[in-house]
Amino acid sequence: MKNMLLLAVLVLVASCGNKENKNKEIIEEETVSEKTRLGGLALYTVRDDMDKDARATLKAVADAGYANIEAAGYKDAKFYGMSTQEFKSLLNELNLNPVSTHHSEVTLENADKTMADVKAVGFEYFVVPIPPMGHFKSESGVMSMTGGAENLARILDILGEKANKAGLKLLYHNHDFEFMKDSDGVVTIDYLLENCNPDHVNFQMDLYWVTKAGADPLAYFEKYPNRFKIWHVKDMDDEGQFAPVGKGKIDFAKILAKKEQSGMQYYMVEQDNTFDLKPLEAIKISHEGIKNIGFK
Repeated sequence: MKNMLLLAVLVLVASCGNKENKNKEIIEEETVSEKTRLGGLALYTVRDDMDKDARATLKAVADAGYANIEAAGYKDAKFYGMSTQEFKSLLNELNLNPVSTHHSEVTLENADKTMADVKAVGFEYFVVPIPPMGHFKSESGVMSMTGGAENLARILDILGEKANKAGLKLLYHNHDFEFMKDSDGVVTIDYLLENCNPDHVNFQMDLYWVTKAGADPLAYFEKYPNRFKIWHVKDMDDEGQFAPVGKGKIDFAKILAKKEQSGMQYYMVEQDNTFDLKPLEAIKISHEGIKNIGFK
């Protein structure tokens, strides 16, 4: 009887030890997973999924290996239908870092409230993704702006001052039309770089749209060093359409070599349209792409 009791105790101890070891292994796996996360994702890529189920989508973003996020879903003082505290708590729970957020709806009147909400979540960068306040135009897939470069620079300087007071950093995000001469012969992006206050206004370079415009990112890094704080990393296929990173023709390794000169602090994978691929599948392919290219 004593031997049977002793055997039962030994089995129980061994079982507990195995359970502890398994729990330890799970914790270690999770820790390794956190350490191996890299890069950021512009949530515009998965906007439809975010509208359906933000929690599940953000978990999928984290599971795909991304460490940082850029939001693009602010409306009625909420991010993706969540209060600032709810959104912040969810990101904390999933260990996703809120780096930047796009605000096409910003005006001189609503900027202070919007920026206060952005700061409350914990974002660092407030991004103006298009000429705001009704100045952006898109007809038959062709983008343009009204009001002129000088007017846009004035608006960005005011917004930049407001962002600075709110403890944020303001960036302007380009498409292709800013690299082309307007009706006055002015290249908008050049005007902004040369005339906006660099203490308050810097830039998010979208590498796809720069390429689409026929401009050279490296030339801009050299001429305007330290002005491009975040990159949008999205690839271009042979037909000039969006493609997962590493599946197109943009030489990201060459661009990445000039990271320091550009001033890049963060980069965000983005793919506006994933075509036949589901967005949540496309972001996995792109994450493998950034690792293979050498992004850290």
